[in-house]
Amino acid sequence: MKGSLFVGYKPIFVTSNRYLTKIKRELKTDSAGYSGTLDPFAVGVLLIGTGGLSKLFNYMDLEPKRYRAVLWLGATSETLDIEGVEKIEDLPPFSMESIREAVDNLKKITAIVPPKYSAKRINGKRAYELAREDKEVKLKECSITVFDAKLILYSHPFVTFEVSVSKGTYVRTLGNMLAKSLGTEGALSYLERLSEGCYKYDNKRALDIRACINVPQNWYKKDKTDIIYGKKVSPEDFEIQKDGAYYIDRGDSLSIIEIKEGKVSYKLNNIEL
Repeated sequence: MKGSLFVGYKPIFVTSNRYLTKIKRELKTDSAGYSGTLDPFAVGVLLIGTGGLSKLFNYMDLEPKRYRAVLWLGATSETLDIEGVEKIEDLPPFSMESIREAVDNLKKITAIVPPKYSAKRINGKRAYELAREDKEVKLKECSITVFDAKLILYSHPFVTFEVSVSKGTYVRTLGNMLAKSLGTEGALSYLERLSEGCYKYDNKRALDIRACINVPQNWYKKDKTDIIYGKKVSPEDFEIQKDGAYYIDRGDSLSIIEIKEGKVSYKLNNIEL
């Protein structure tokens, strides 16, 4: 089935799965996927692929992920966002210099512990499910990269900032770490994903699939139907024979193959365009 690839925009207080269900109804398709889960309270960019095109996400540059967030200083929340605020402390304003320094220091963070209210799995169960059952949640520290961080606005007690981060970064955690560096607690009152890689929201305009793939093109020198039917092929059958992943363009469809140690394997085949 011919699919489409586009950038959607998830609204607030809707799960990513529910938003995808809405997209499926609109497009009258049962086959669709998205690139990365957004928290229910978050809004913004969600890359959507239908008709099997979500399989291409592994071959697209989806980093860095850029977010705009509003941190509520003095707010204590188990979920690290406004959905779980338990207490609000009335704080005196901070100096602009200290706020700028705290935001800038986010770029030094190289590891975080995911929040217990997250979709991380522990022995097959989601962390947030265990947290809701008041069970102990122990999550391992994970490596991340904060490519950029900048202050947008400070209007006490709210700090608006933007971060450009690697996959697997929880901006809720970064927000709380920012607050703690100022000697207080903090929870996000707003979170928007602005982009994934170079992909921004543009009224669900269809993306140029060939331009999205981050592996080079290769050319099969024999009968193209060999690729269509997934026949056994050799590196010598291609113009480029070096080890690596490549896409093969057949006009109305494409395949992704991998050449490795003298063998060719099919990673994706017959993706209709």
